[in-house]
Amino acid sequence: MNFKREYKWVVPVTIIVSVLFIWLGGMWVDALSPQKQGETETLESQSLKGIVTEIIGVYDAENEYSNTPYQEIAFRVNVTGGPLEGTEVVAIQTLDVQNFGEVKKVEVGDRITLVNFHNSDFNTDWVFEEYVRTNQLILLGGMFAVLLIVFGRLKGVKTLVTLVLTVLAIFNVYIPGILAGVNIYGLTFLLMIYMTLMTLVVVSGANIKTTSAIIGCLGGISVAAILVLIMGNTLHLTGLIDDESMYLMLMNPENPINLKGIIFGAILIGAMGAVMDVAMSISASLYELQDQVHDVTPSSLFKSGMTIGRDIMGTMSNTLILAYIGSSLSIILILTVYSPSLEALVNREFVVVEILQALAGSFGILFTIPLTALASSMLYKIHKREVIQK
Repeated sequence: MNFKREYKWVVPVTIIVSVLFIWLGGMWVDALSPQKQGETETLESQSLKGIVTEIIGVYDAENEYSNTPYQEIAFRVNVTGGPLEGTEVVAIQTLDVQNFGEVKKVEVGDRITLVNFHNSDFNTDWVFEEYVRTNQLILLGGMFAVLLIVFGRLKGVKTLVTLVLTVLAIFNVYIPGILAGVNIYGLTFLLMIYMTLMTLVVVSGANIKTTSAIIGCLGGISVAAILVLIMGNTLHLTGLIDDESMYLMLMNPENPINLKGIIFGAILIGAMGAVMDVAMSISASLYELQDQVHDVTPSSLFKSGMTIGRDIMGTMSNTLILAYIGSSLSIILILTVYSPSLEALVNREFVVVEILQALAGSFGILFTIPLTALASSMLYKIHKREVIQK
């Protein structure tokens, strides 16, 4: 029996179980969805995708209420997707020249999406919605996938598999489940367990190193979850932190979405990657250490794990905090301008949630370090003792 033994059959089984989880979970939440009432989607609720074929004209106008100037651009679109595919429609792009002068004007050849909204001035039912940007994103994602495989080889392929399975689980099970009214807290814990087991087993294999990383990761993320639950009540959070939260609450007034649950899920998902990375880094380091130093004791392994963890925690906590600040920089700038003082700014619920995200994730990392070190030191020596005896 070899200490480095891996149960290679577990990896394909894990992938198969993950696919079944995504497929069956998607069917389950789809059946619970209130939208599945046999209603057919009307033309007004759909959008079109097409290519601009002709600019009909550019017209200057002025808002009669605010006296602000704006432009309306009339153009023809060859519809390439949607209920009117294969036809040609006239659409309008409205530009507020004063406030949104940087918005690109449509040109012939642009790939765009249209939304149904009647414009009586031009007698058309379609207005400009967005530029189609998926082609560029697909190209960038393809480049990332190729480089990941070139540099990571088999590990790179496994990483891509876990990325795909994670994204599918979030968009096919987690988000539809929330919209269908499934308990957000239970669904979030289920997603955390799924992501931890699937990612670590597929990427690192089914071995004792992965086992200790899983223990540390789930322990750390559980601490973060408990902290968020406690502080959510202590800080009197409502979940109404932006316009999007209000829209979510108004989507189904009879059975509104739990906005505090949304905050809970967002914080744990945001912290999950960092916690998982810390757990595997410490577990892998201690795995190599005990493999090279045969007489190392569990206490020495634990101390080494804590030493390694101290070097990790500073940069990883900074990573979390900077990521949250960077993702919300525009809103933070606006709040800073319109807040009378720093204290007033910090007490705004949006800022409080951002701080809670950073602190909860950092707490998760802090507890992941000793938990992973402890699990590794105990499991490695127990397993090694069994190997020596046999």
